[in-house]
Amino acid sequence: MIGSAGQVGSDLCGLLAADPRLPATAGLTRVECDITDPARVRAVIRDQARPAKIQGGLTVVNTAAWTDVDGAESDEMGAYAVNAAGPAHLAAACAEAGATLIHLSTDYAFDGTADKPYEVDDPTGPVSAYGRTKLAGEQAVLALCPSAFVVRTAWVYGATGKNFVKTMARLAAERDVLTVVDDQRGSPTWSADLAGGLIELALSDASPGIYHYTNGGDTTWFGFARAIMEELGEDPAKVHPTTTAAFPRPAPRPAYSVLSTRRWIDAGLTPPRPWRDALAAAFAAHRAELGRSAQGR
Repeated sequence: MIGSAGQVGSDLCGLLAADPRLPATAGLTRVECDITDPARVRAVIRDQARPAKIQGGLTVVNTAAWTDVDGAESDEMGAYAVNAAGPAHLAAACAEAGATLIHLSTDYAFDGTADKPYEVDDPTGPVSAYGRTKLAGEQAVLALCPSAFVVRTAWVYGATGKNFVKTMARLAAERDVLTVVDDQRGSPTWSADLAGGLIELALSDASPGIYHYTNGGDTTWFGFARAIMEELGEDPAKVHPTTTAAFPRPAPRPAYSVLSTRRWIDAGLTPPRPWRDALAAAFAAHRAELGRSAQGR
């Protein structure tokens, strides 16, 4: 598993380690496997593939990415090295070793002008440097590795790293009023649910290709923020709506990022639960972890 220190990677490693029925896994950080270094990638995949052949083959899950959307606008080549060239190195190495690759991608592959959920084969059209580099990564993976899966997701939050939920929780403690955009729509996705979905996909008989995975339903960032306030025990009314135009950013954001999970479900994989249920479960898991930590003191 590449990118084990990130939101999805850390949850993926945790789920695999917690269930002895699941295959053994090696979680690799950027220090252990820098995907921008083709020689290192080839060596790592080769070394992992040898023992895995005894157990039926190697599956590589790539969650490593340049995720600084605004930063990519001023350093597209840097983002390209991680989001496009890096996955290409992985795909080539996996093809050479006879391994399967599951590569995580993004809703930013689309232009955000749709009015219904994007299907996997809808025309792409990224409007940001980040989106362009991620789409290039998708294309390289599918071209270089016949047994590759690309899984697009959106609006991911989890226990590790920076994300919208953590930002809202911090701001709720600092401010009486929060202003959040209400004209961007998507599907908040708990990284633990996504990680579980990736494991299910890896163990399934699904055909290679592009899939979408997000929690079910959709909302705006404003609606998401109000739901977060409810989980925090704060007054949702402290969150006020605004527009994207009122908060200009270096990189344009898709106005509509809802992804259809039709192909995922048609492949016989478990339908993702509603985003609001997942958010409640995420907070419950966080509270349980705090309780365990307090007992261990």
